[in-house]
Amino acid sequence: MEAIRKRTGIVLGITSMVVPLTVALGAAPAQAASSCNVTTGPYQKQVEKFLGRPVDGRQSRADCLAVQTFQRKHGITPAQGYAGPLTWRTMNTMLAQKAAGTNPNKAGSCPTNRGRIACVDLTRQLSWIQDGARLKYGPVPVRTGKNGTETRTGSKKIYWRSINHWSTLYHVSMPYAQFFDGGQAFHSTTKSMWNPPGSGGCVNMRPADAKKYWSLLRNGDDVFVYGRKPGT
Repeated sequence: MEAIRKRTGIVLGITSMVVPLTVALGAAPAQAASSCNVTTGPYQKQVEKFLGRPVDGRQSRADCLAVQTFQRKHGITPAQGYAGPLTWRTMNTMLAQKAAGTNPNKAGSCPTNRGRIACVDLTRQLSWIQDGARLKYGPVPVRTGKNGTETRTGSKKIYWRSINHWSTLYHVSMPYAQFFDGGQAFHSTTKSMWNPPGSGGCVNMRPADAKKYWSLLRNGDDVFVYGRKPGT
């Protein structure tokens, strides 16, 4: 009987250790869920429409989670599901890029009388390559310089190319780097093109786009940068 009581005590003791652990593990989702901001944001209706949510201008739990997913995908912080200015600015840029379609130079802002030229529109965060009046490649989304380290505007020329470049200033890899103005260059990055606040001045590109630019451009080719990045 004494042996049975001891074994029972051991089992109860083990159970008492297991139960709090189970409760603690079960608490994690509730803590994560509490980080979702259910406050209605100033751009609620615009964000709801962009995400294909019911457009009623009132933040719901489902709205919050949808916005939070978008924010996490593009590195928008804090990712709490709030329909604030930065989230809407990012979405609005995406809409402007989509509207450009296959005629990004419709307004004629990028010169087409120079032969091969890489155009960079800071306002729409778009880039493309023209060959005279003919669109050669793009348009593609880009990530340009943030406030304080803006990508400089004006007429440039590619003067140095480094396919496996390493930045000694920022200590990061810059694959397919093509420099056109001081330390500013086209190059590949793994970050989202819509990740705020922006680069250190370079024109960041998706790997496939940076590789294509590398194959199409050469030293001496023209680059034209114009407009103003939203938020700068």
